[in-house]
Amino acid sequence: MRILGVNAVFHDPAAALVVDGEIVAAAEEERFSRRKHGKRPVPFSAWEQPAEAAAWCLAEAGISPQDLDAVGYSYDPALVEPGLDGHDGKNECLRTDFARRAPAFLKAALPGLDPSIVRFVRHHVAHAASAALAAPFGDCAVLVADGRGESTSYLAGEYRDGKFGELAEQRLPHSLGLMYEDLTEHLGFARSSDEYKVMALASYGKPRFLDRIREHVHTNGMGFRTDETDWASLAPAVEPGQEPGRVHADLTASVQRCLEDVLLELARGLHDHTGHTDLALAGGIALNCVANTRLHAEGPFDRIWVQPAAGDAGTALGAALQLAADFGERGQPMSGADLGRGWTDDQLESALVTAKLRYERPDDVAETVAEALADDRIVAWFQGRSEFGPRALGHRSLLAHPGYKANLERLNDVKGREQFRPVAPMVLAERAGELFSRGPLPSPYMLFVHDVAPQWRDRIPAVTHVDGTARVQTVDAAREPLVARMLSAFERRSGLPTVVNTSLNTAGRPMVDSPRDALECFGSAPIDLLALGPFVVRRP
Repeated sequence: MRILGVNAVFHDPAAALVVDGEIVAAAEEERFSRRKHGKRPVPFSAWEQPAEAAAWCLAEAGISPQDLDAVGYSYDPALVEPGLDGHDGKNECLRTDFARRAPAFLKAALPGLDPSIVRFVRHHVAHAASAALAAPFGDCAVLVADGRGESTSYLAGEYRDGKFGELAEQRLPHSLGLMYEDLTEHLGFARSSDEYKVMALASYGKPRFLDRIREHVHTNGMGFRTDETDWASLAPAVEPGQEPGRVHADLTASVQRCLEDVLLELARGLHDHTGHTDLALAGGIALNCVANTRLHAEGPFDRIWVQPAAGDAGTALGAALQLAADFGERGQPMSGADLGRGWTDDQLESALVTAKLRYERPDDVAETVAEALADDRIVAWFQGRSEFGPRALGHRSLLAHPGYKANLERLNDVKGREQFRPVAPMVLAERAGELFSRGPLPSPYMLFVHDVAPQWRDRIPAVTHVDGTARVQTVDAAREPLVARMLSAFERRSGLPTVVNTSLNTAGRPMVDSPRDALECFGSAPIDLLALGPFVVRRP
């Protein structure tokens, strides 16, 4: 069967295509529209569909909207409880009404689509399916936590033989995700967007407010309650243009620690109920790599797999996978996050010719890039299909030398972002254990933090965070031979088996997706070299 999945109701609109149980394509609308997160998560925007992402998914498979057997929409308006605290007040009815009309909106976005084949999939079930049905193991427990779905914020259950069994949920207004969003806004960041900045800031603080925070967060087995917190009584609000101070770092550290503690309690309760040894995670909170590592290191499960697009974008994939399972199709595990657009060498060269840029085609772009990195150049790396999800995983990356501490500040300046933001190391999977511990290895999706071995911290200071950790991406040479070759070539020149890897974009912009995006980023930021497929462009 040919099944299209769609996420459209909140933020990060996306589309994914599953054919006969196999994941063929998945992409976020922001990569086409160039609007960060695609849209803001307000009721007035719920009518917007990921039209360009969906059209591309179909084109990638060579099918038309008329060829689809089903469309999964990752929100069920029938499950909305009007007037529930945690909704967007009197405007929530707009979101619900627009969701009900999704079949008609999708028909308009994809001419020829039969609106009768659109099926509503519960938001958190779509999250659960995106993880459990794409994980590299079979039957497993699954935990979903985010801001909110239709009327809930949390779901726990299990998959057995491809069928989901619910064990617990948490109704609004109680929500770990909304609590974290409230703190994000209090710190002067954009809610439903900048929560990862809060996680980064937390490593600079001490959890001295933890007891105060726990007064407002209560667990009860497999559920929890979150009471409203007066953030201003703990730390003043950060005004626009103001930098967070030490008290704000301490507050974020306290909330981060509380979140980790609650997730551990929920995971233990879920393990006691199911007896599973494997856990799949999804929902926006599953992008909290610090919490994920504590679950791995201290939790009861032997293996944890996190959906690389764990936020709302991933529900497009989950809706399609869930419908496939409902129709009796059990697909293959997700083999990688490179599910987006790609270009042929001829297309890449055409873009360079059109841009009237001087370029070269070296014998081996991996060797050329390794040489530039060893000479302390910053490299824009554009290779293969783009990643699905928020992490740059060696397809749309900015690379740099990890041995110079100044490169952290340098990269943050290039990207135009806050200086407390870390960058990550990329390392061959077989070498990772020499440098990194505590988090699971291999770790191909950059969704856990690892402790940097003491003898390596001074050798790779650019990727060693202030708390001695790093958010590692391991590289499988069989699956990513070009990246692996570049890493080996860099080690021959520098003696270091790891390279700095951060997303190829600048602050407030989506990750680079197309050759044009790459050329615009290269032209506007102080990047020394662009590796566009097999071609190289050098800054004079």
